Amino acid sequence: MRSDNIKKGIQRAPHRSLLRACGVTEAEMDKPFIGVANSFTDIVPGHIHLKKIADAVKMGISQAGGVPFEFNTMAICDGIAMNHDGMRYSLASREIVADTVESMAQAHSLDALVLLPTCDKIVPGMLMAAARLDIPCIVVTGGPMLPGEYKGEAVDLINVFEAVGEVSAGKMSETELDELERCACPGAGSCAGLFTANSMACLTEALGMSLPYCATTHAVDSRKIQMAHESGEKIMELVKKNITPSMIMTQDAFYNAVVIDLALGGSSNTTLHLPAIANELADKGVKVDLDLFDSLSREIPHLAAISPSGKHTMLDLHKAGGIPAVLKILGDKIIQGSLTCTGESLGDNITEAEVVDDTVIHSMENPVHSEGGIAVLKGSLAPKGSVVKQAAVSADMLTHEGPAKVFNSEEEATEGIFQGKIQEGDVIVIRYEGPRGGPGMREMLNPTSAISGMGIKSVALVTDGRFSGGTRGPCIGHVSPEAMSNGPIAVVEDGDIIKIDIPRRKIELLISEDEIKERLQNVKHPEKQLKGWLSRYSKMASSADEGAVLK
Repeated sequence: MRSDNIKKGIQRAPHRSLLRACGVTEAEMDKPFIGVANSFTDIVPGHIHLKKIADAVKMGISQAGGVPFEFNTMAICDGIAMNHDGMRYSLASREIVADTVESMAQAHSLDALVLLPTCDKIVPGMLMAAARLDIPCIVVTGGPMLPGEYKGEAVDLINVFEAVGEVSAGKMSETELDELERCACPGAGSCAGLFTANSMACLTEALGMSLPYCATTHAVDSRKIQMAHESGEKIMELVKKNITPSMIMTQDAFYNAVVIDLALGGSSNTTLHLPAIANELADKGVKVDLDLFDSLSREIPHLAAISPSGKHTMLDLHKAGGIPAVLKILGDKIIQGSLTCTGESLGDNITEAEVVDDTVIHSMENPVHSEGGIAVLKGSLAPKGSVVKQAAVSADMLTHEGPAKVFNSEEEATEGIFQGKIQEGDVIVIRYEGPRGGPGMREMLNPTSAISGMGIKSVALVTDGRFSGGTRGPCIGHVSPEAMSNGPIAVVEDGDIIKIDIPRRKIELLISEDEIKERLQNVKHPEKQLKGWLSRYSKMASSADEGAVLK
């Protein structure tokens, strides 16, 4: 056992002395030491219940013959961090989560890990650590939040963001906004739609790193506690069989994760996180890039219209059969022989799965859309690619051509929208919000919500930043190269015509190649005074098409 490094032999007497100070008994010295990486915090709704989840995990570990040691990682709530400087820390915090888990596991020679994330960057951060460490690991995602109810309709956090725009446009009163604010987020869990947190939970299950139905079992469901206990027991089985993440998160597993992402119409942020996780397994021959998303998106149909792509919630998806039912419907589109944390194959895990409601999980013959939820666009504005959640784009905006309205930050764009500077037909360009330029690649939820809430219909938004998983409409993010890296987006001027063609996967700046080169020679980037670790991040982060990993 790895933990013998800290507990066996005469030279480890000091180490054992410290372990005894923690309450470790003589009998426990001979048992596997299992880390429980808990991202509990009082300020993130998706994480406020994780103490109970951790307690259930630890009980399962103990009863199965292991010794649990709980430690904590950080967690940022994207909703609370939204639309101010705090959002610069969100994506970048993924690396800190990964580094923290790695550090604790390595420094204390832990034999295995149970990982407890819920929200956006914590899930991929912990999966990156699992891949990096390659010791037995299992993930228990904290589960979705129940939807709220407002005037008889299911609502979630995105409804509140969009309602701010409705108030500004005179379509909703401040009293109504107050009522919505108070009921949209009723308690623990990740926001109720298929936003980034729940997308990553679904992908974690499809990867084989969490138990079946874990992704959609809600935070307040007692089944989540039972599943946590079972996961604690299951990690001991993985230790005995020496089943490690590199045996589970293979190229085939990532293929399955991309397929389920496209079938569900998940967050565009998955195109950042899956490549980043795969990057930790590059020495095992694993690679995920935008080309994989692009090729599969033409082949895999969109099967479930979950908010923001439709009216259904994560609760509807769970009741309809969850991820196993979606995988079952996909049939030979997935690689069923992939090993999972159950010790069985993905195909074995879904043998008894069934679709309970085909209005939520559609058949392959009757999909919501014939193509997958995400499209990758390339062209003179984004030579290395850009990403759009095409499942959430109305048919009349799949192609669009219009004049650019250029802003050098999210704040400038939001102010411009609320001041009425945007006209129907415009293409809003927000730049210097990429991984290096932001720094931190902030989400542009406020501008997109303002546009939606104010009822501006025929407007597209293009950015080298990214979008919340709750974004809907022709919002094209991850433009690569970013402005700070001298990408063409740095030289767009007000009035330049931008042409977007999602079906043909094109995004073009309609000026000559020579003009682009000439402008790039004279471009001046805005200077930002950076303090703390963000200054290091801005120098080390790769472009969005590479997953914004640190180089």
